[in-house]
Amino acid sequence: MITPLDLTDHALAERLLQIQHAAYAVEAELIGFDGIPPLHEDLAGLLQSTEHWLGRYEGSLLVGAVAYEFPTDDTVEIARLIVDPAHARRGHGKALLDHLDQLAPRPVSLVSTGSDNTPAVNLYKSRGYAEVARLEVAPGIFVTQFSRGS
Repeated sequence: MITPLDLTDHALAERLLQIQHAAYAVEAELIGFDGIPPLHEDLAGLLQSTEHWLGRYEGSLLVGAVAYEFPTDDTVEIARLIVDPAHARRGHGKALLDHLDQLAPRPVSLVSTGSDNTPAVNLYKSRGYAEVARLEVAPGIFVTQFSRGS
């Protein structure tokens, strides 16, 4: 089940933060860099987020989420895609992205990830995203920006 998330629910926000920290810890390991801002975000920071959130559940357990924004009327930007590592490789990330495409279709979709985060890079490429830029965010650490659509 995928549903919008209400971060005013304190227990839900705490679970979301737990998943976020665990997911970004995996990315930090993959890319060899632990300076990823969401890895260090606290609950207050998460609650100040202006992003829209969708959550994926297995039964009553939140196992993943996608945060997104609309920088223009024609564009959706995926800000965060997180899956609890204990539930990874089961299609949750793809399902969240598919649901977002149906819920908020836009001609252009943007996302970025650590260049050495091979699972994320492969997921985005499999969904039609093309690399548009690589940015060095720390010495030897690169983030790849992807775009799909016009």
